[in-house]
Amino acid sequence: MSATPPKTRRRILAAVAGLTTAGALVAAMPAGAQESGHGHGHGQSRTVDVQLLSFNDLHGNLEPPAGSAGRVTHTNEDGTTRTIDAGGVEYLATHLREARKDSKYSVTAAAGDMVGASPLLSGLFHDEPTIEALNKLDLDVTSVGNHEFDEGAKELARLQNGGCHKTDGCYVEGEGFQGADFPYLAANVTKEKTGRPLLDPYFIWKKNGVRIGFIGVTLEGTPDIVTAEGVKGLKFGDEVETINKYTKILERKGVKSIVALIHEGGAPASSSYNYNCDSPGPGNGVSGPIVDIAKKVSPQVDALVTGHTHQAYACSIPDPSGKPRTVTSAASFGKLYTDTTLTYDRRTNDIVRTAVASANHVVTRDVPKAEDMTRLIQRWNTLAAPIASRPVGYISADIDNPFDAPEKPLGNLITDAQLEGLAPADKGGAQLAIMNPGGIRAGLVHKATGSEGDGVVTYGEAFTVQPFTNMMNVVDLTGAQLITTLKQQVSGANQAVPKILQVSKGFTYTLDLTKTGADRVVDGSVKLNGEAIDPAKTYRVAMNEFLAGGGDGFAVLKEHKNKLVGASDLEMLNAYLAAHSSASAPLAPPATGRITVVK
Repeated sequence: MSATPPKTRRRILAAVAGLTTAGALVAAMPAGAQESGHGHGHGQSRTVDVQLLSFNDLHGNLEPPAGSAGRVTHTNEDGTTRTIDAGGVEYLATHLREARKDSKYSVTAAAGDMVGASPLLSGLFHDEPTIEALNKLDLDVTSVGNHEFDEGAKELARLQNGGCHKTDGCYVEGEGFQGADFPYLAANVTKEKTGRPLLDPYFIWKKNGVRIGFIGVTLEGTPDIVTAEGVKGLKFGDEVETINKYTKILERKGVKSIVALIHEGGAPASSSYNYNCDSPGPGNGVSGPIVDIAKKVSPQVDALVTGHTHQAYACSIPDPSGKPRTVTSAASFGKLYTDTTLTYDRRTNDIVRTAVASANHVVTRDVPKAEDMTRLIQRWNTLAAPIASRPVGYISADIDNPFDAPEKPLGNLITDAQLEGLAPADKGGAQLAIMNPGGIRAGLVHKATGSEGDGVVTYGEAFTVQPFTNMMNVVDLTGAQLITTLKQQVSGANQAVPKILQVSKGFTYTLDLTKTGADRVVDGSVKLNGEAIDPAKTYRVAMNEFLAGGGDGFAVLKEHKNKLVGASDLEMLNAYLAAHSSASAPLAPPATGRITVVK
């Protein structure tokens, strides 16, 4: 578990031969030194600055994310804000390689969801393109996230170890898939039959006598947000207990500098990436599950790199001893990276916590593209083009999927598509449709992303919106169960971070955000086509198989009856676009107003 993972032949040759491109040389052999303090044996400085570069929730976004999904918000000194286009691995590679140039000690880590829910360019090929890109980025280590389990433990093992896909085989004749050059860490994921870890629980990074241990965990609630098949035979343990357990193991191995990679996160009070979440006090500006975790993780852990919530923050949350400790997250989709300076004391082999400094940086698109990433994207795009470029519909303007809005125009479009496709008696007789917000991965953008022309929705773009290919279900729910479903959006497992379901036309209710928990769903406000929902009556409800299995904390949905399985969510969306749009009559964004929000 402590050995350095094998690197590709290409990277080794670049390091040995000093090959021509600056990008390859920087990635393989960062130049420059930054050491400080007093002498310590053989002329070495007592302390050295280790650069920790980190990111999270890439989700296979190799090309720049489109629309609002590819922008970050910056707060200016005068309090005004501006948005910046960001992301794309061609730019991420350039930024990371430039950042490493002046650091003799540089390690790059991630906090999960590198793959899964990916755009078609990666998702069509079971995320092999993303693993190849991460290898080229010289990622040293990552934790697993919940999306690493979308296709199950065996597929995750294939991404780690290599080999052709069990069904689709190899995508390029004569070329096998080599797998990840970096270790995936899954300390809190064990096999039910044996109790043994599914993957390595930790990794020890070493250079010139400097040793830093990395412990990787995903959120304990992963089974609640992944299909049952994806986590079959696995057990997910408590994040804090697991990290503290392996912290002691690392200490016994003499490793005292420790970083936790945690696929769980929080929500800052501002959406600006440069918001000061340590005002008025350390960690006061961030909330959510990561706060409780950070306050309980052993003080021997020097920094927490987090993810899952797709938010940006670099905070100092007190550890159990009350000492501030850096906790970071770099939003999502490769739009940001975090640069953290860890000052390593050679005498104690520990991090000087008071000297830790961290900040998020924008992956701007005003820098040269990394040529090796451009070639990688072009190669996979060539294979995907026959499928990806096919038009499936037309829109008159952006149909947005705003992250922080309870009701989303794109959510309305998707649920209307599901209702229309499943309303016929022989298709299930659906009376309404509901959709989990996490299953909508991007907005539909009017501006052309390629040569298709403005307003054209391609299969690739539709796939990016709904990449899971979840099969649709139509089930019986009582009115009481339906009301309970709405209440579970804002209570129980979802109270800290609500998950507001998107609903089809004709289904309305009021959400009162001045209240707490289940009381946020106003009694008597839930209606279908203007009539109050009758708790005793049975309704036919369309939803994807993930929700029907109780995913995202909606336990009551598992109580459904009379299930009928239909086509996939993606097929429903594409069929609706084909039926309701044309080049001469594009589809307009649906109106909102199904969920009345009281603030």
